[in-house]
Amino acid sequence: MDLQLSDEHRMIRDMARDFAETEIAPIAADYDETGEFPRETIAKMGAHGFMGIATAEEYGGVGMDTLAYVLALKEISKVDASHGVIMSVCNSLFCYGIERYGSEEQKQKYLRAVASGDVVGAYALTEPQSGSDASNIRVTAELSGDGSYYVINGTKSWISSGPVAKYVLLFAQTDPDAKPRYRGVSAFLIDTEEPGFSRGKTEPKLGIRASATCEIHFEDYECPVEARLGEEGAGFKIAMSVLDAGRIGIAAQALGIAEAAYEASVDYAREREAFGQKIGNFQMIQQKLADMKTRIEASRLLIYQAALAKDKGKKTGSRYTLESAMAKLFASETAMWVTTEAVQIHGGMGYSKELPVERYFRDAKVTEIYEGTSEIQRMVIARQETGLR
Repeated sequence: MDLQLSDEHRMIRDMARDFAETEIAPIAADYDETGEFPRETIAKMGAHGFMGIATAEEYGGVGMDTLAYVLALKEISKVDASHGVIMSVCNSLFCYGIERYGSEEQKQKYLRAVASGDVVGAYALTEPQSGSDASNIRVTAELSGDGSYYVINGTKSWISSGPVAKYVLLFAQTDPDAKPRYRGVSAFLIDTEEPGFSRGKTEPKLGIRASATCEIHFEDYECPVEARLGEEGAGFKIAMSVLDAGRIGIAAQALGIAEAAYEASVDYAREREAFGQKIGNFQMIQQKLADMKTRIEASRLLIYQAALAKDKGKKTGSRYTLESAMAKLFASETAMWVTTEAVQIHGGMGYSKELPVERYFRDAKVTEIYEGTSEIQRMVIARQETGLR
């Protein structure tokens, strides 16, 4: 696989690997235990350029391509998926949308701050009644009488980095009577330090526990018109475009988790003895390892393909929904399958917190949920292939 990588790609991959092993590995288990947000290491990741790898240098990023981004994200996630998802949200869900659809003023204010790692960004689409059904949004944004600002009211749920984000990319209904409803959705850039914004409790999650998640609330929040992202009514198109990019990030995160679980299983199979020999000598263990490796490499190819399709789309305007959906679907299911097998190979020790395998198992599950369930991904793929809408 590395034969197709340039020297620059290998450099960013190796830099991310070294950073993860040096800065994140020693603290990952403690942050998983406490659920505390890893502010110090995230700040260091920003200083290294990991929070805006694919963002143009003029806006505080590194200016590399999507392949470089997934290579770095995979290495970070391989050591700790919590750090990986924080990195993914900032790069894919926040920075990408603003760089593609924002005005120059918005890029300088919001994009630069997050891409450079000075602050954390978040993406707010999900609501208590609408997860994957992104058109069923009830948060409202009503234009003021003088047309200078929007009054926003409502609640968003399951917002990754919500408890710590300075800026939030928010989607709200500006025309609840629009037919179909998604045509009434608009996008806004929210400053969480302004009046009318509040945060709910941090969710006690099964996995990626150091990635802080919460509800966010708006009560007569006044958002200036110049903070609207894109045209009024263009929010659904922006949201779907950003999710295409986000799925590639989640796929890379899943790949990192799967690789970590696989490598731990190989090491354990070489060391653990049963019935007078290493368990790696048993054919059943060998079969599990072979299948794990095969699925991991298939996932890697799908992710690389999606990354290349995204970069091609920048030049041609072509969509990459199909490629990103396939990569995310297969990689996330691979992560869950591989970590399950890893626990089996480790036996009782796989169920113990003394080893990180149980953390990989817990972290893997969320990759099947973020950016759409497996069923939604299959629907996206089927519709792309058949031409249905």
